[in-house]
Amino acid sequence: MMLQHNVSLRPFNTFGIAVNAAHLALATDEQSIAEALEYRQKQNLGLLVVGGGSNLLLTRDVEDLILQNGLKGITSQNISEDTVLVTAAAGENWHQFVVHCLQNDWGGVENLSLIPGNVGASPMQNIGAYGIEIKDSFYSLRAMDVRDGSIREFDAETSRFGYRESIFKREAKGHYIILSVTYQLSRRNHRLNTSYGAISQELEKMGIATPTIQDVSQAVIAIRRSKLPDPAVLGNAGSFFKNPVVENALLENIRSTYPQVVAYPAGEGHSKLAAGWLIETAGWKGFRRGDAGVHALQALVLVNYGHASGKEIWQLSQDVVDDVHQKFGVELEREVNVY
Repeated sequence: MMLQHNVSLRPFNTFGIAVNAAHLALATDEQSIAEALEYRQKQNLGLLVVGGGSNLLLTRDVEDLILQNGLKGITSQNISEDTVLVTAAAGENWHQFVVHCLQNDWGGVENLSLIPGNVGASPMQNIGAYGIEIKDSFYSLRAMDVRDGSIREFDAETSRFGYRESIFKREAKGHYIILSVTYQLSRRNHRLNTSYGAISQELEKMGIATPTIQDVSQAVIAIRRSKLPDPAVLGNAGSFFKNPVVENALLENIRSTYPQVVAYPAGEGHSKLAAGWLIETAGWKGFRRGDAGVHALQALVLVNYGHASGKEIWQLSQDVVDDVHQKFGVELEREVNVY
């Protein structure tokens, strides 16, 4: 374990927030994680685990132990002519993992190309985009219990996936450190999902009538790059808010004033509204207050133009939440973890 003190966390969060960590442990293997947990117990510290820092808003200096999960490695096991199990360590970069799968012609994660962050966050957040969620290809994961260092396996059922959440964001929050994740992917006869969003239109622009998983990935990358800022250039954590699920009666009330409201079926009697449409229609798209702002091309994304504090970005998010609720009667929920 590599232990540092009084370290800036700016490089460890994609918002680029300049707060400090009193204790930072860098772990590259499971033994290092166990050592970090022992140190935390001896020092009577709280614990905050970070990976790529792509779903995190830091609003203050951190006196607890920051554990940066840097576990690496990808292995695979063919279980049939059609299926492969691919296991990636939690510290692997998510997009590079997707690229690795595409290079091996393994299908199932191509729609999730270019999502920032590391593999370990994928089941925790049940990341999703363009009609696909991690739960669709998830097989299992290994995790270390922070309370006693024991190792436990979770399958899809015990992970209790929901929309942008899992057991690791609810009742087991803070209890486990994800070590590796295994996905069940296709080796041939890939089932493509090109119906969601602008994928089919992008493929048409590319002149592709019979797409491969690699083509779908390139279409997704083109779409994301056209409207989402690169965190390496402009600090952000991707989509800041979840798309809210509301009762159809509320949807119809909104539709009576805004016939163009963007909504999708979400189970009996409910619909999922596009949070970006709500925020943009409320007039926040492109708004800037100091160095905290709402992105000019995608209202779901809050950005740091350089020197915004976490508190300033949080306050901006609260102002957006309050205004959307006042205008539409819809309560937005933050997708980003706030610390």
